[in-house]
This record gives sequence, structure tokens and C-alpha cells, in this order.
Amino acid sequence: MNIYRNAFEKLAKWRQVFAGWQLGARLKGDPECEAVRDHREVTMFLRCEVNALTRILIERQIISAEDLTRIVAEEAAALDAQYEKKFPGMKSTPIGIDYQLPLAAETMKGWRP
Repeated sequence: MNIYRNAFEKLAKWRQVFAGWQLGARLKGDPECEAVRDHREVTMFLRCEVNALTRILIERQIISAEDLTRIVAEEAAALDAQYEKKFPGMKSTPIGIDYQLPLAAETMKGWRP
């Protein structure tokens, strides 16, 4: 288990880089920075674990790369549709988010500048 822990402890060092990139320089203990660091750490670890599980499934021929590609694309489309419902007036496109005014402006009322 030391190999696992050591690999993740090394990878986790990137959380500070991502927090600085998102928020700028912050003092240690800044609550917003700590929240970003925590979220980045979880995201990085989850990505490694999902990639590892996927690789095992493909290498052991439990699933095919083609099936994985198709199903991931289906899941991405389903999540995209959920986000469109969650954020009325906004749709993703290959080049960005399409804001349909005035509905999108109404959805964003109260958001921080």
C-alpha cells in the first residue's frame, strides 16, 4: 500500500498549483483556497482511480475500448442535457457556451461578478 500512498502524496502536490492558478496567491489557511485544494485533490485521485479501473477492464477484456468510448459519449450527452435543464438559457457547443438571452440572464441573477 505504500506504493499507492506515495504515488498519491506526490500527485497531491499539484493541488497548490491549481489553487494558485484559479485564485491567485493566497495565504496558507485561506478557506477558499483550502476548498479549491481539497476539490482538486479529490478530482486528481478520482481521475487516477477511474483510469486504472478502466485500464484493468480493457486489458482483461471485460469491456472493449469501443464499448467504453460509446458509453462514455452517451453519459457525457446525458450530463450535458442535465446541465441545460439546470441552467436555463445556456447550451454547450463545440466552441463554448451559447447564452440565450434574456433567459440566461435571468438564470444568472444573483451570481457573483
